[in-house]
Amino acid sequence: MKQQERFWTIPNILSLYRILVFPLLLFFLLQHEKQLFTGWLAISLVTDILDGFIARNFNQQTKTGAKLDSIADIGSYLLAFAAIATFEWGFVVEHIEGLIVFILLYLGSLLAVFIRFGGVIGLHIYSCKITGYLQGGFLLLLLWRGNVEWFFWMMIIFGCLAKIEETITILLLKQKRQNVKGLYWVIKNKW
Repeated sequence: MKQQERFWTIPNILSLYRILVFPLLLFFLLQHEKQLFTGWLAISLVTDILDGFIARNFNQQTKTGAKLDSIADIGSYLLAFAAIATFEWGFVVEHIEGLIVFILLYLGSLLAVFIRFGGVIGLHIYSCKITGYLQGGFLLLLLWRGNVEWFFWMMIIFGCLAKIEETITILLLKQKRQNVKGLYWVIKNKW
């Protein structure tokens, strides 16, 4: 008999928090409350880091948790793009080419996983995690202090490479898997 995984783990609760706080963040965004939005987003980004750390280090990784985390990540991406467009439109206009390239690669990886596996599966590729940290840091810096040009381009280049790795990984996977770490491990383990 297959053992049922626990749902109410600390990482799952943190991921649920990120999903449930989405309407509040959206409200702050629509009300043009930049400081409140940024503060609550910072809390969300910290809980994102914590849920993964706790899941890995305290043996609380679950299939449900991987999916919840991925759904929360998608919501965070949508809010991040909306926040930049709402609060920093001049930045968007000035950096449209880099943003479009990243957005297309991001949408391409989402499309690949939906076509290949029917939905979010929670790959948790290391390069995408690093990209998320870079993007979160950049977004908070942009909203609090303004653009740091070299940081923006480092984030975009690394993010594009991560999304290319993610898409290739999705295409090479023989079956639905979670927490694959990256392309190297997929090739090495012949998944």
